[in-house]
Amino acid sequence: MFQPVVISSGIAGWQFLQATYDRQVESFNSSAELKRDTDYFEQEIGNIRTAEELVSDRRLLTVALGAFGLEDDINNTYFIQKMLEEGTTAEDSLANRFTDERYKDFSAAFGFGPTEIPGNLREPFASEIIEKFQAQRFEAAVGEQNESMRIALYAERSLNETVGEDVSDNAKWFSIMGQPPLRSLFETALGLPQDFGQADIDQQLSVFKDRASAIFGSDDPAIFLEDDVREDLINKYLARSQINEFSSLNSSASIALTLLQA
Repeated sequence: MFQPVVISSGIAGWQFLQATYDRQVESFNSSAELKRDTDYFEQEIGNIRTAEELVSDRRLLTVALGAFGLEDDINNTYFIQKMLEEGTTAEDSLANRFTDERYKDFSAAFGFGPTEIPGNLREPFASEIIEKFQAQRFEAAVGEQNESMRIALYAERSLNETVGEDVSDNAKWFSIMGQPPLRSLFETALGLPQDFGQADIDQQLSVFKDRASAIFGSDDPAIFLEDDVREDLINKYLARSQINEFSSLNSSASIALTLLQA
């Protein structure tokens, strides 16, 4: 399996990753293991008619969950089947009760819920899921070397879709807050404390909007559709992440030195 090359953290590492991204992704997607999984999914997903059939095929489920960053749930087949079968049309469905919106996106994409049309009946469905799976797997591989780069890649790929939805500004902010990678990026870029997520959800929304307005000049999430604003957001995240990393290392070194001197 090809391992992505990450030369450093921070903005310099991000610039290198962007400059080499296409070549690295091509090499990564050509690996035998990944190709076996994606070829199998492309060939077999059209034969699946129920959620039970999907969760019963581990190879298919690996790609299906991996496409939405939910691969850690691969062994929770009862939970996944229930989420797929309940769908997303009912407000009280399992997927809609989760704050992590990736579950809702996953359930909606496969369309096994009541009154829903199975996604695999659409011609481009397999290629869309495979493309998401490949992107997520590459990001995960990058994250094994540098977590901040993984989060930046996720934001670069998904932020436009999130803030470009035809919903209210508040709904867009809640969607950002409901995706752990995006939430982490925004919290860091906006200089919010680590325990910020424990605050009341409406208070969190107000703080997100106030900080965005102060730093980027607007609390409308659609501003991140602009390339320069989105780049500024990611650069702020990476710079603050690197500062936090250095501070943590220095703090640990200081503690160790104190113990040695004692």
